[in-house]
Amino acid sequence: MSVRKARVALVGVVAASLLALLPTGALAGAPVTAKATAAKPTVVLVHGAWADASGWTDVTARLQAKGYPVIAPAVPLRGLDEDSDYLKSFLSTIKGPVVLVGHSYGGAVITDAATGNANVKSLVYIAAYAPDQGETIADAGALAGGDNSVLVSHLVTRPYPNTGGYLDSTIDPAWFPKLFAADAPLSKTKLMATQQRPLSTLAFTGKTGVPAWKTLPAYYMVSLDDQTIPPVAEKAMAARAAKGHTVEIHSSHAAMVAHPTAVTDLILQAARS
Repeated sequence: MSVRKARVALVGVVAASLLALLPTGALAGAPVTAKATAAKPTVVLVHGAWADASGWTDVTARLQAKGYPVIAPAVPLRGLDEDSDYLKSFLSTIKGPVVLVGHSYGGAVITDAATGNANVKSLVYIAAYAPDQGETIADAGALAGGDNSVLVSHLVTRPYPNTGGYLDSTIDPAWFPKLFAADAPLSKTKLMATQQRPLSTLAFTGKTGVPAWKTLPAYYMVSLDDQTIPPVAEKAMAARAAKGHTVEIHSSHAAMVAHPTAVTDLILQAARS
């Protein structure tokens, strides 16, 4: 046998060995993934204002370790109508059942976006707005006498190009750790403060359409030490939306950052029910 033929034969043996290690059908690509994840819904994690998808990092890792497919899209934060339309379009690309999770303002977004989507099987609210039809997030935050005037007084606004004269809002970085994530490591919250995604002031005036929680099972985590959404308002929203599927924890607003295991457990409960 020539040297060239020997090399070709060796390559063939190595290739055959590697192929033998692959799962059946792996070369087909997508079908294997679909088969492997068919029994588990896709968990879509929706961030809120003054944050981004990185806030879900620890929750994502825990869900993936349990075999759940996870997607954490970037919400535009330009206003409730635009943000809900964006998420509706995003969800339309996902095949199979979905567990839709929203934090903070992201709760208002999922409330609108999930309505009419047959693939969404359940909603999970993490210290989030769950407005009723016709309510704004300001209305929802004022339920049961809720008062978020401390937060509002520490918002920083900046102009951005738009036709309505709306402003971008962020939390004063000096106040961000206390108002957003007081029980998370200070080194982490200081970093989060510098990376805030601004929320358009248009979002405070957007009115909710027919809420998805009217027809879908909903789960709610109340953060009892929340300085961003008043806990009394969270309890009121949970009472009407979650219908008994409510947990309360001593947590800041950023429960998914400070208490990722508790948040993951609630998502798993929604996914398995």
